[in-house]
Amino acid sequence: MDISALAISTGVVALAEMGDKTQLLSLMLAARYPKQALGIIGGIFIATIANHACAAFLGHWLTSLVSANILKWVLGLSFLGIGLWLLVPDHIDDAADSKVADKALQVFMLTTGLFFLAEMGDKTQIATIALGAKYADVLSVTIGTTLGMMLANAPAVWIGQKFTQRLPLRWVHGVAAITFIAIGLATLIWG
Repeated sequence: MDISALAISTGVVALAEMGDKTQLLSLMLAARYPKQALGIIGGIFIATIANHACAAFLGHWLTSLVSANILKWVLGLSFLGIGLWLLVPDHIDDAADSKVADKALQVFMLTTGLFFLAEMGDKTQIATIALGAKYADVLSVTIGTTLGMMLANAPAVWIGQKFTQRLPLRWVHGVAAITFIAIGLATLIWG
């Protein structure tokens, strides 16, 4: 296991996820189904591991198609782009017309489906693709990005609305943006 890939993947995704639409989705689901925290967290976990495993493998596969020099530029610019993207806050529309699920399995399935779809094309999925391309150990990247998602989303479910009121999200987004920009610059400079 590549501890460096695991640690960087965990850290950058946990920071990138703060205030992200999937974290807002966690808050919305927790508010709507306050007695179903375990079903929501389980759904987040299953959706994230499936989505991020596919993304990490895609990133790793892309390394076999692109030369090292081109990949260096694509990855460096991707990390810079993600860093800049983090400076734009996410918003989620309230699903007022959605059907109310009241059983644990229904909430679990709803959460799994919503999270898998919400993560498609999201900055943390794009980051996972880039991390999968940067590091050879796809398993470490998948575990790390999933752990980062869980570190950001499980507390949002447990603590609910108070969680986002106490964190200075602009500061967290700034740290995440600087981290991605630094990784992008390092990739461009040192490969």
